[in-house]
Formats: sequence, C-alpha cells, structure tokens
Amino acid sequence: MNTTDPNENFPENYREQPPMDSEKKRDSRGIIIGVLAIGLAASILYATVSGSHQEQVRQTDQTQISKISDEKSQVQNNFDQALVRLDSLTGYNNRIQASLTDRQKDITKLKTQIRGILKKEHITAQEKQKADSLISDLNNKISGMEQDIARLTQQNQGLTQDNVQLNQDKTKLTSDLQTTTQEKDQLSQKADIASTLFANNIQVMAVQDKKNGEEKITDKAKKADKLKISFDVSNRIAATGETFVYVSVKDPSGHLITDSTMGSGSFTSRDSVGGDIQYSSKMPVEFETGKIKTVNFSMKGSNGFQKGTYQICIYHNGYKIGEASKELKKGGLFS
Repeated sequence: MNTTDPNENFPENYREQPPMDSEKKRDSRGIIIGVLAIGLAASILYATVSGSHQEQVRQTDQTQISKISDEKSQVQNNFDQALVRLDSLTGYNNRIQASLTDRQKDITKLKTQIRGILKKEHITAQEKQKADSLISDLNNKISGMEQDIARLTQQNQGLTQDNVQLNQDKTKLTSDLQTTTQEKDQLSQKADIASTLFANNIQVMAVQDKKNGEEKITDKAKKADKLKISFDVSNRIAATGETFVYVSVKDPSGHLITDSTMGSGSFTSRDSVGGDIQYSSKMPVEFETGKIKTVNFSMKGSNGFQKGTYQICIYHNGYKIGEASKELKKGGLFS
C-alpha cells in the first residue's frame, strides 16, 4: 500500500501552514497578563511601601508630639517650681515691698509671658526655647530677690539686735530712773520730814479779862475767859519762808474748841495712825532757817470753860510736833 503525503500533489505555496495568528494572540495575552501582574505587584509593593512610610511618618509625628508634650510638661514643671520658690518669698516680700518693687514688676512680666506660651496646646521648638530662656531669667530674678531678702533679713536682724539692745538700755535707764526717782522721792520725803518744825516751850494759861482791860491769870474754870497759848518752833534745815502750824484744843469731854475768828478745819495726818485731824486754829508762821520763832495766840470758849483738863496739840507738815495740857479747877463763889 502506497502511502503518500496528501499535500504532495499541491503546489508548495499551497501546502497547509500552522495557524500563526492564534499563536500571536496567545503570546500577546500572555504579555499583557504579565505586564498587568507586574503592575499589580508594583502597585501592591508601592502601596505597601507607601503605607509603611506613612506609618513611619505617623509614628515619627506621634513621637515628636509626645516629645513636645513631654518637653512642654517639663517647661510647665520648671515654671511651677519657679512659682513655688516665688510663693515662698511672698509673705516676706510683702513686708519689704518698697525695696523690691522694680524686681517684682519684672517677675510679673516674665510670668505673664511664660503663661502665654504654656496656654497653647502644642508649642514649637522655638517657643519651648523661648520659654526655657524666660524661666531661666525668672529664676535668676528670683535668686536676686532671695539675695536681697537675705541681705535685708540680715540687716533687719542687725536692727532687731540693735533694737533689743536699745530696749535693754531703755529698760535699764527706766529702771535707773525709777530707782533714782524713788531715791529722790525718798530723799525728798526725808528732807520734807526733816524740815518739819519742832515745838518747844509750850505755855498754856487761862486768862480772865478785867473791866479795865487788864488780863489776870487764873486756874478757875468759871473765871477763865480765854486760853492763851505760846510755843517756840525751830529747825536747822527748814527753808526760810511762810509755813503753817495747826493747833487743836479739846475740852475735858474731848470735844474740839473752835473759834470762828481762827479758821478751824481738818488735814490729813502723816503719822502712823493716819486719818483726818480736826484743828481749832491754823496759824501762819514766818520762819527763818536755823532760828527760833515764837508763836502766840488766844482762844475763847464759845460756851465758856468747864472744870477739867484741856488738851492742846500742835501740828506741822502733817505731824504732831508738840502737846501740852491745862487743868481748870472749879471755882467758889468768893474765890
């Protein structure tokens, strides 16, 4: 059996050729698919890389924000610490405000500037740097204030010590003055007491007035018209000048005899018994230092005289300086 090629009787140009267009179409699709795959892979890679970069940027931004927030917190903390130092000085600063007014104004200005920065939610590096500089300046001014206060405190302590010393000196001087005053008062009192007159040679006589104007001494109560009293006063240191002696005359029953012409009254006794002393007469005396002065006066009885003993006391300067007594007898019809 003869096997022949079915195409061998056909011209060569007409022999059956492979389908070229189909193969080319298949190759084109493969290329397109490959390109698309590569593009997709590139897109995925780009998206992945871009997403990673954005995450890195986000994380970096977040880190920077956190860093800035921490730095702001640190700035706030530094400012707060400065304010604590300032507050600790406020009480004392108020007492020396006059000498620290200018420094206080500068501090107030700095505080306002710092607070203005810290009010912002986020601060830039430049603002942080400015805040740090302002806080540094604030701390320097606070340190200056502390030094001023320390200096003024030391001066105040010195003044306080001086004041204490002055008070001590004043107390001592006051005490010395009081002592001197007391001593002076004591000396004055002693001198006053020492200048009290002494009464001596006290004479008391009952006298009857005669019709012819003469006076007759008597010891009969019924005949007596008046009592004549005389005494001497003296003192070697009493000052020359007018002084007063007081004479108290009491009848046998102890009642004070008064005479409207003699100016009776009372004075406060300086003797140990004290109290008020009633006197019958207040007698002015022109005294001379170191000399004896005689005092004379007469006293009439408003109701006459009665039998018994009359007491006569003499006073000067609040003290009793002498006393005497006079007894009057009962007289008969022809005595």
